[in-house]
Amino acid sequence: MSGPCTTVIVHACLRDGNGGSPTAVVLDDDRLTDEERRRVPLEHGTSHAVFLRRRPEREPTVDQPAVHIRFFTSSGELPACGHGTVAALAFLASRTEDAGGYRALLRTSTRTFEGRALREGAYLTAAFDPGPVDLRQASAEERSLVLPALGLAAADAAQDVRVAGVGRERLLIPVDDRAALATLDPNSGKLREVCDHLGFLGAYVYSPPSPAGALAARMFAPSIGVPEDIANANSTACLAAHLAGRGINRIAVDMGDAVGSPATITASTHPTPSGPRVQVGGTATIGPPLPRA
Repeated sequence: MSGPCTTVIVHACLRDGNGGSPTAVVLDDDRLTDEERRRVPLEHGTSHAVFLRRRPEREPTVDQPAVHIRFFTSSGELPACGHGTVAALAFLASRTEDAGGYRALLRTSTRTFEGRALREGAYLTAAFDPGPVDLRQASAEERSLVLPALGLAAADAAQDVRVAGVGRERLLIPVDDRAALATLDPNSGKLREVCDHLGFLGAYVYSPPSPAGALAARMFAPSIGVPEDIANANSTACLAAHLAGRGINRIAVDMGDAVGSPATITASTHPTPSGPRVQVGGTATIGPPLPRA
């Protein structure tokens, strides 16, 4: 590695200007090894880190910068990370003077997609299209393995547990209310074991939406080294696609309360011939830069 890399902590998916998920955003120009990238979340006390390539080129047919983006936890690389994408867009927008908002094409290892961010004083609101959401009903085996690891009876929500994916699959599991959500106490070791066995990222447990689409959720992802995620935007996008089938086209999901950092993620859907298209995002603030040797 030649020279220091600049790391900035972005607090993504704030709730009323507070909390959010601290995310390390790193400009590394592909100078870091993957082992060094895995160490960044540990060094900076974040669950995730996002790595951006400096000097983004422009697409020949689109007047937007194309930015290469990679996501890591201490356990390794992820194909996608929703709140990490919000953090990346907020960071990139913070470096421009365009009062009309920032737009970019983001390139991951699997897809290229558009994101946008708008500055509002000290805050930046970002949104993006996470891509098509695959949904199916969970099998009896999947329910019988995962629900007990979460501390839920195997019969709980049996008819409405869904397997959803934007990239890696995860379970969407409803509970009766916010109180039931708050008292969940999963067996993290057992949950990791069964999620690894089934190939799941983790389990996203949520309360019923209000008529206005407000609800709460908790995301348990020990398989990627995150016992509980403060904010999980891609799982929220999956839930938005699922609820669109019930005529709910906009949701605001509170997360992070159980780990002491309140967060809110918003998502909206509109119909297309191939299924609902989702926009997901949140509000962020930029912390001071942290030079990394």
